[in-house]
Amino acid sequence: MPQLETATFLPQLIWLLITFALLYVLMAKVALPRVAAVIDERKRRLDQDLAEAARLKRETGAAIAEYEQALATARTKAQAIAGEARTQIAAEWAAQRSRVEADIAQRTKAAEASIQAAKQQALGQVTSVAAGAAADVVARLSGTAPAGDAVNAAVAEAFAKRG
Repeated sequence: MPQLETATFLPQLIWLLITFALLYVLMAKVALPRVAAVIDERKRRLDQDLAEAARLKRETGAAIAEYEQALATARTKAQAIAGEARTQIAAEWAAQRSRVEADIAQRTKAAEASIQAAKQQALGQVTSVAAGAAADVVARLSGTAPAGDAVNAAVAEAFAKRG
């Protein structure tokens, strides 16, 4: 092995030093500045992205707060509209109810008047029917027809005592 021969140690060491120095200069002047530039660019981009994210977060927070405020305002308006609608419906219902109650009361009065008239007519007919029946009964029992005025007076007296 040529690396282990003692006669070639000195030239190998010289070439080692030359190669090391050349690689050191090459790394220090070319490669490391490029790596440092890439690292600086990444740091700068990361800082920009973080700043942009913070700005967007603030804007999002403001938009959410604005949305929540608008939502609360809309809820309040909706509740007010619903309250007004309930009040209006209750008023309309009360007006309709009073109209219906007035109509029912009017119809009830008309029906009561009709019933009273029918009752009076029926009572008038009952009186005449009762007078006729009483006259028939007296005629059959006694064999003679009673006077119409006397029968009517007796029926009227009987109804007066009864009612």
